[in-house]
Order: sequence, then C-alpha cells, then structure tokens
Amino acid sequence: MVIESMLLWVAVLMLISVMASKFSHRFAIPALLLFLVIGILAGSEGFGGVYFNDAQLAKSIGVIALIFIIFSGGIDTSWKDIRPVLLPGIILSTVGVLVTAVVVGLSAVYILKFSLIEGLLLGSIVSSTDAAAVFSILRSKRISLKTPLKPLLEFESGSNDPMAVFLTVSFISLLTTRKMSILSLFPRFILDMGGGVLVGYLMAKLVTFFIRRLKLDYDGLYPVLTISLVLLTYSIAVLLKCNGFIAVYLVGLLIARHDFPNKRMIIRFHDGLAWLMQIAMFLTLGLLVYPSHILPVMGVSLLLVIVLMVFARPISVLLCLMPFRITTGKKLMVSWVGLRGAVPIILATFPLLAGIPEAETIFNVVFFVVLTSVLIQGTSIPLVSKLLKVDAPFTRKRNYPLEFEKAEGIDADLTEVVVPFDSWVVGKRIVELNTPQKCLIMLISRGDKFIIPAGPTVLEGGDVLLVLANKEDLSFLQRTLGHLN
Repeated sequence: MVIESMLLWVAVLMLISVMASKFSHRFAIPALLLFLVIGILAGSEGFGGVYFNDAQLAKSIGVIALIFIIFSGGIDTSWKDIRPVLLPGIILSTVGVLVTAVVVGLSAVYILKFSLIEGLLLGSIVSSTDAAAVFSILRSKRISLKTPLKPLLEFESGSNDPMAVFLTVSFISLLTTRKMSILSLFPRFILDMGGGVLVGYLMAKLVTFFIRRLKLDYDGLYPVLTISLVLLTYSIAVLLKCNGFIAVYLVGLLIARHDFPNKRMIIRFHDGLAWLMQIAMFLTLGLLVYPSHILPVMGVSLLLVIVLMVFARPISVLLCLMPFRITTGKKLMVSWVGLRGAVPIILATFPLLAGIPEAETIFNVVFFVVLTSVLIQGTSIPLVSKLLKVDAPFTRKRNYPLEFEKAEGIDADLTEVVVPFDSWVVGKRIVELNTPQKCLIMLISRGDKFIIPAGPTVLEGGDVLLVLANKEDLSFLQRTLGHLN
C-alpha cells in the first residue's frame, strides 16, 4: 500500500471515529466500542477489506498508546480525591487482579479444557479493568457517582494494568521455560512492581524539576518536553526490568500535585493525545481480528463472560473491600464497573508472539469477552447506579471565556463561588460587600449569560462568581456570602 493510500485510510477511519463519539454520547453507547466496531468493519472480513495480520505491530501500537493513556489518566487525576481511597485502590489493583485471574483461570480449565497454566494465562489476560474504557465512561457527561466511587474506580483502572501485565508475562514464561517454577515469580514481582514505583517516584521529581526550571521560549515545546520525559520514564523502567506502566502512571499522578508553567495547556494536550491513542489502538485491534474465527468460540466465551462479571469480579471486589467502611451498594457498583477494553486484547497478542499452542483460541475468546463487557457493562452503568442508589446529581462544569494559569510568586487562584438564594447579599451591589482589596470578582455567570462585574452590579441568588483571590481572602468572601437573612 502506497503512503498516500495509507494516509487516506487513516484519515477516513479517524474522521469516522470522531463522528462516532458524538453518536455514542447521544445514544449512551461507549465510544470505545464503536472504535472497535469501525476497525472490524474496515478489516479484511468487513466492508473496507483492509488486510492486517501483524500481531507484533498491533502490540507495539497498543503499548505506545497505553503509555500515553495511562499518563494522561494520572496527570488528570486529583491527588486530593484519590488520597482517601489509596489503600483500597492498591489492594484492588493487585490482590483483586490476582483473585480475578485465578477464578477465571480455573473456570477456563473446566470450560475450555486448558491446562492449569494455560487457564491462568487466560485469566491473567482478562484480569484488569481497562483505564481507557473506565476514564472515558466515568468522565462522560452522563454519569455521576457518589463519593468515593469515581476516584476509586479511576485509580484502580489506572494502576491495575501492571499487575495483569506481570501475571501474563509470568505465565507465558512458565509455559515456554521448562526449568522455571511458580516460586520464582515472587522475587520477580518485587522487582517488577517495587522497581516501577521507585522509577516513577524518581522520574516524577526529575520531570517536575525540568518543567519548572527549563524556561522554554515557545509554549508549544512544553508538550514535546512531557512526551519525551514520559517515553524516557517507560524506557528506563523497562530497561531496568521494572514495570514501565506503573512508573508512567505515578509520574502523571505525582507531577499533577505541583504547579508548573502551562500546566493546564499540557493537561489538555495529553487529554487530546490520549483520545488519539485510544482511537488508533482500538482501530488497530479491530483490524487484527477475524469475526469468522470468533463465531466458533462464542458459546464458551459467553460462559467465561458470565463467570467474569457474575463471579470473579464480584468475589475479588468484596474480598478486597471487606476491611473498609464502604456500603454494599457501592461495592456492587465497583464490581459492575469492571470494564475490559484494549489492554486484554493487547495482552492476548503476547501468547501469539510467544508461540503458545492455544494462542489463537485465547485471542478470539478474549476479544469476545472484551466486546461483551464493554457492550453490557459500559451501556448499563447509568441504570445500575440508579438501581443501587449510588448515582449522584450531575453538576455540569461551566466553560468560562477566560482562564487563569497559576504561576510561581502569585498567591491566588481562580475559584467558583455560588451566591446562596437566602444570602443577605442578594439584591445588594458589589460595592456594598466590603470584599478584601485583593479579592477580585472577575466574572458572573447568571443562567446562560455572563456578566462583567462592576461596583454597581446587583447580585442575585444563584449567581456563580468567578473570583481571583488567595485562600484567606476567598474564605472571607465565602463567609460573607453565607451570612443568612
């Protein structure tokens, strides 16, 4: 295929995928499922007739995409939100993944007549929830969950892929290396996870130092800098025989705690890059699959889907969250948001490249499990959250026609403050509030309109004030507005 034809196909598929995301929001269908279907339809057995059978290339594209998706998830996650759920999140992303792998693996031995190690390999591949799927669904405009569900689910999905990768690689090694024993996995686990955490922590320090101290002349170079440092983090971790994914996630999570130049622009850039990576990854994996090969394994795959959704995931969640004061309804919701996505399909290419005898069956089964998981669980999350009474009122975030980038030396931030309907300031002019001199009301959002404030501007109940102030002056203003009639 000449480069022009290839670029044409890439452009058309990406354009269709972007348009499909609008369709997915309107009809409550996960966008990632549509990306996958578009790839299948464009493949050799679909309308597009594009032949693609390179598992190595698909794996490489998937790994690169995951690096940036996981980093974006980390840098866009508030440390303040996940701090209360850090311990249960870590247990879910390690012990929970292991329990899921074992339950599904033992079921695969019985259902598919696999050997024990082959069954555990299949269980490991589908054991983790998918960061791309969970982030895109939970951050959509139609889902809002009670505390602490959203940060717990996002942290778990962003941090449990390393455990699934470790288990998958380990069981492949057991199948391909005769002298290797299960006991040898324990020191490898310590090196893999512990080393990944250490590399991530040290690189977060380095990344923060670089972004703060390296005064670049062009703002557009800051995203280029972060891309290079993210790739450097993953590469160093892998070369040291550590887990690169957990290192990258930690870098994103830890640098988000600090203020640095162009932080908001960098986060937005990586959000867009993450979407590009998701589209590329799902389209590639869709092209790789042959629907005719999935049909013969649909029956047994459906049984494994039931085991995964009804038994394995709930058992792992209930066991892991047993020590914590979380209601049963919230635990069941965590269990249901166990979306499988691109990660299991990428991991399913590992046995293909390793020459495992049952590799093709594993790949086809995993693909069907992922398709079914995203279709059933992804589309039913709003309904299930209402049935379990864990849904929360959705607060739509308003986009303002001005932005403020916090920088060193400026002890202030731009914050939304709501005027209570029964506040004494309703009907008063701004000049009568006696606000601190350095507390500035920059803009007023009233209904669907924006109002540029001035001294004579009269405040109304429900007004949203965009205030530039430090913490002390902001607290004073909030106390002033909260004084009731």
